[in-house]
Amino acid sequence: MLTENINLGAGVVVDPSSSINNIKIGNNVKIAKGCSVFGSAEFILHVGESTYIGPHSFIQGYAAAIEIGNFVSIAQHVNIMSSSGPNASPLMQKYFPIVKKNVKIGDHSWIGANAVIMPGVILGKFCVVAANSFVNNCFDDFSVVGGNPARLIKKLDPEIVSL
Repeated sequence: MLTENINLGAGVVVDPSSSINNIKIGNNVKIAKGCSVFGSAEFILHVGESTYIGPHSFIQGYAAAIEIGNFVSIAQHVNIMSSSGPNASPLMQKYFPIVKKNVKIGDHSWIGANAVIMPGVILGKFCVVAANSFVNNCFDDFSVVGGNPARLIKKLDPEIVSL
């Protein structure tokens, strides 16, 4: 469902079962079935060109900015969030304050299935996040990360992957 404040580039395909709003999408982006991808009037979510968002992924940027680069591959059931905390309970918020921080995914990155990207995470260009990973730290360009919490597994050779 397309709701409000939507700026779509040329060649964008959004499956009819997906919901998007408060978003700016570059050219040739595909959003697969069952996705929820949204920002807010204050924090427009940005998706770069030629990016793919896999089925049933949830990307919420209503509390802080989310920027997804160009040529990013996001597999199925990925969660990317700019805020986290116990929204319904002010008493629990005393122990676990709501976190609101920007998120950035660099160009040419690949996020594996069922990965969770927490508020404040910045992934550089050409990063790989292994499936089922919980990412709560930032990683530099060319990093391959995985685990719970995600840790650096190895670095890609910049000469091989750079354009």
